[in-house]
Amino acid sequence: MRIALSQLTTGPDPGKNLRLVEEWTRRAADAGARVVVFPEASMACFGTPLAPLAEPLDGPWADGVRQIAQATGTVVVAGMFTPADGSRVANTLLATGPGVEASYDKIHLYDAFGYRESDTVAAGSATTVIDVDGVRLGLATCYDVRFPELFRAHADAGAAATLLAASWGAGPGKREQWELLVRARALDATVWLAAVGQADPGAGTGPGSAPTGIGHSLVVGPDGTVWHTLGAEPELLMADLGIDEVAAVRRRTSVLANRRPDVWR
Repeated sequence: MRIALSQLTTGPDPGKNLRLVEEWTRRAADAGARVVVFPEASMACFGTPLAPLAEPLDGPWADGVRQIAQATGTVVVAGMFTPADGSRVANTLLATGPGVEASYDKIHLYDAFGYRESDTVAAGSATTVIDVDGVRLGLATCYDVRFPELFRAHADAGAAATLLAASWGAGPGKREQWELLVRARALDATVWLAAVGQADPGAGTGPGSAPTGIGHSLVVGPDGTVWHTLGAEPELLMADLGIDEVAAVRRRTSVLANRRPDVWR
């Protein structure tokens, strides 16, 4: 399966960001991508007041993504914000395209490194997998990568890959943690891990400020091998995922089969 990771930088204007989604999706489709994955906060970057711009999944921004996906014949996965309880929003991944219509609300909120996502975002409570051409793909968002259980849940649901959308916070050691965690989650679940982040906008992220991205998107195989990486700048990454490799790795390592959930309950 050929996928594209769209490592771009979004701003505070959802309309301008939707035009970026269209431009990058068309580029990916022209290169043969079946699935095009955009970062977390593709609708609007963090640091923007989220409640005033949040829209439901049948609103104009999501409908715009649907039209792009249908026009290009691709499945598009993009981060947006949908209304939640009170003045908070849900940090949502929309997955849409021919034969696919699903969404995932980020389960694990980024209350870490001096930032409190839960002040403005309500946590999701359910995993999401989608099927594209007979291949099952799990959805995850940014801080989720620190929690192995989600990725194993994708594997248990039959996923061969997880699509991880992020807007990773900068700071000492954060790039190293990003790369380590992505590789670890691929190994934990023996899945392909396609992790796309916002490109580095050129501004650092200190305590209490919004995570605006560091780039360094990557594709990792189910044995933890890094197949593709990007730098910090905006760039489109194309990757062909060998789905048969998942079964081969699971036969060799057996980490899913050898689990002892009875011990940890």
